Amino acid sequence: MFLLGALCSALFGASLTVYGVLFLPVCALTALWVRRGDLMTAPIVVPIAFAVGLVPVADGEDGSGATLMGLVTALATQAGWLYGGTLIAGLIVIVRRIRLVHRRRTAGARPPV
Repeated sequence: MFLLGALCSALFGASLTVYGVLFLPVCALTALWVRRGDLMTAPIVVPIAFAVGLVPVADGEDGSGATLMGLVTALATQAGWLYGGTLIAGLIVIVRRIRLVHRRRTAGARPPV
C-alpha cells in the first residue's frame, strides 16, 4: 500500500479518491490470497495497510507535524474507503472460513473404507 500510495501521489497528484478506489481491489486480493491459517488476520491488516499507504498521499510538506496532521485529516475524510475495504476483506474471509469448516466437517463425516 505504501508503494501504491507513492505511485498514486506521483501519477495523480496525491488524489485521495484514486487511492481509495485502488484500495478496494487490494483488500479483495488480500483476503483471497491470505493463507488458510491466517484468514482472520486479513481484516486486521487491511486498515493498517491503508494508514501506511496514506503517508505519501497525505498533505503536509512543512515538517513532521504537518505530515501527521495531513495523515489524521486524510484518515478522517477517507474513512468510507477504509470501512468499505475492511468490509470487503471481512466478507471474503468469512465466506472462505465457512467453506473451510464445511470441507473439514464433510471430510471427517465420511465412513472409513
